[in-house]
This record gives sequence, structure tokens and C-alpha cells, in this order.
Amino acid sequence: MKHLFALFVVALVSLAIVGRHARAEGQTIVVASTTSTEDSGLFRYLLPIVQEKTGIQVKVVAQGTGQALDTGRRGDADAVFVYARAAEDKFVAEGFGLKRYPVMYNDFVLIGPKDDPAGIKGRDVVAALETIKDRGAAFISRGDRSGTHLAELRLWKEAGVELSGLRAAWYKEIGQGMGAALNNASSSNAYVLSDRGTWLAFKNRGDLTILVESDKRLFNQYGLILVNPAKYPSVNKEAGQRFIDWLTSPDGQKAIAEFKIGGQQLFYPNANDPNA
Repeated sequence: MKHLFALFVVALVSLAIVGRHARAEGQTIVVASTTSTEDSGLFRYLLPIVQEKTGIQVKVVAQGTGQALDTGRRGDADAVFVYARAAEDKFVAEGFGLKRYPVMYNDFVLIGPKDDPAGIKGRDVVAALETIKDRGAAFISRGDRSGTHLAELRLWKEAGVELSGLRAAWYKEIGQGMGAALNNASSSNAYVLSDRGTWLAFKNRGDLTILVESDKRLFNQYGLILVNPAKYPSVNKEAGQRFIDWLTSPDGQKAIAEFKIGGQQLFYPNANDPNA
């Protein structure tokens, strides 16, 4: 009888362990997101709060926006958290994601050497890019299909600069993230487009400073999309949606607003903006 009782206890313990493991697995999601949310420190600040408030553990795959959306297209993430509105809308329209939720915004800034050799300082980013090209001033491009890279390409187009097939000493594509682009610009005294959050968190500034800001064309909106569970049954729909619901709730929006570096707010919540 004692032997049977012992086996019964072992069985109960084993079931409890399996149950705890299953619950833990159910509370874990993978989010493919941008290097800016990672490099700025937002996730290091935000994800412990998410876990405390919702019980959800978020594992982040930090990539350029294009790569993050491709990760979602392969079904290798439960949600994507990116910034490139046209690409986000296409992702949903093609059936890879469900609804797109606006979450927050910040802006891009054009960074360059403090002595500003091309003379671009001001509030007109298109005029600044035209001048950089005309004077052959060194410019670092991420060249990685990220949201920042796509914004940069859009701005060059508005400036009437054709980059397709461009082979010029002044324009250098590195195919890397924002931190690497800023490091490259710092070491070579070059101009570079950055999201403001990563710039504020960046330590190796050297002689770089913000030269162009506050142009409405530098606005940068972030969206969050649940990967379509009908297409990929492995998607953790319940936990993924709860993550989205919390980030877009008053509590989640307040947490985003409270993330600051040196007293400066990096991201501005706007989940309730119907035009975002």
C-alpha cells in the first residue's frame, strides 16, 4: 500500500511539473521588432512590466522592419512590432497578420558632424539631403530594409535623388542596424538618419549632433500586428492578443510615456488616434 501511495505522489508531482511547464509555455510569445526599440532600451524597461502585469514573457527578435515582417511571414513570431506603414498594411492585406494597432510614435533626426561641413542645419530634411548629395558629403545608410532605411529612401526620392545603381564615394550602405550606422557615422564624421530614441540612448557620439529635426516628414509611427493564427496554428493567439491589448490600454500607454533617458521622453503613446 505504501508503495502504491508513493507512486501516486510521484505521479501527482510529475503532473504538476508538466502543468506548470505548459502554463509557462502558454504565457511566452515571440515578437519580431525593430532594432530601434531594442537599441533605445525600451524593451529592457518595458518587458519586465509586461510580465508583471500580464504574466506574459516576451522574447524579442530585433531586426530591421523588413526582416521582422519576413519573420512574421514565415510564422516564426507571434506578433510584429514595427514602423513602416505601407509595409505593415501590405502584411495585413496579404493575410499574414490580423489587425494593425497603432501604439506610439517618435521621430527621425538627421545627424551629422558638429561643424556641419555641408551646411545643412535647419528644419527642412529634403533640402538637407539635396545639399549632402550636391556637395558629396559622407552619408551612412543602414541599407537593411528597416523602417529607418525605408524612410531614408522615401526622403531621398522626395529630394529628387536617384539612388538605384548609385556608385558614389560619399554614399555608403552598411546593411546593419541603427547602432552600427551611428558608430560608423561617428568614426567617419558622416551624416546619418536615425530614430530619435536610438540617438538619445547612443553613447559613442564623438563629434555628431542633431542637425535637422522637427520636419513633419520625419514623423515615425509604430504599429503592432498579431501574426495570423489561421495561417500559422503555432501562433500563440491568446497571449499575443493580450500583449497587444495591454500595450494599447491606458496602463500600457502610460508605461510607454514614462520611459525616459536623461529626463527626455523617447516614445509618445497614441493608440487611440484613429489616424495613426
